[in-house]
Amino acid sequence: MTIQIFTNGESRLCIDPMERGFHYGDGLFETMAIKQGEVPLWRYHWQRLSSSCERMGLPQPDQEKLEQRIASFCKGQDRAVLKLILSRGKGERGYRIPDNQQPGQAFYLSDWPDYDVSYSQKGIRVKICKTPLGMNPVLAGLKHLNRLEQIMARSEWQDDKFQEGIMLNAAGDVIEGTMTNLFWVKDEQIFTPDLSQCGVFGIMRQQILERIDELSMQIKIVSQPLDDLKNADEIFLTNSLIGVWPVQSIEDKTYAVGTITKKIQQLVQ
Repeated sequence: MTIQIFTNGESRLCIDPMERGFHYGDGLFETMAIKQGEVPLWRYHWQRLSSSCERMGLPQPDQEKLEQRIASFCKGQDRAVLKLILSRGKGERGYRIPDNQQPGQAFYLSDWPDYDVSYSQKGIRVKICKTPLGMNPVLAGLKHLNRLEQIMARSEWQDDKFQEGIMLNAAGDVIEGTMTNLFWVKDEQIFTPDLSQCGVFGIMRQQILERIDELSMQIKIVSQPLDDLKNADEIFLTNSLIGVWPVQSIEDKTYAVGTITKKIQQLVQ
């Protein structure tokens, strides 16, 4: 793994112990796929990062300089993962945001994950997590640094029986996976959860929502309970690294890899 940290535009060897991202999770992150020396979904990553900075009152990074730094990590990489952490920067003890914010950037370049190719072809096994997602419209959609709910949910299984877990909100509606966004198909209609109260606005989810008309289809954004998901004809999960993974089973109920799921895979490959 290669790590590089910038504070006030200058490269550093370590994170300042007074960094608010370290103390409070006061920041954002993007996990980007590198393919053939570039980030193919960069436009979506930048849109999310920019809008999230605005919502959090974080000074936006200079886009040109950020793209130059990202390009330096991508150079010579056929396939890798680049994680960007944007923190609000150094501050004194206490929650008050400093008057003079000096956000820091940390980059982590790592190897491509060794996912089984069958996950994309035959699908994955999924469990229903007991850990609920808290409902908070102020934070909904943001890929902020506070991910304790996902950590607790992922700790519910340690073996290879399941590859992902589905999380519900406090009202019992299905929302997303621990690391993925969720879609399902019923009677040839595609559904995805409403993320206005909780969940993460995923990059691959956004791409599918924007491009679905290329397949002459529509997607309904809904609030629905677990039973509706279990009664689906097809289910698939998405993120910017895995692309589209069909779901072959939710605990003891099985599903076929359907034609609509395959069309979505072709759309965003």
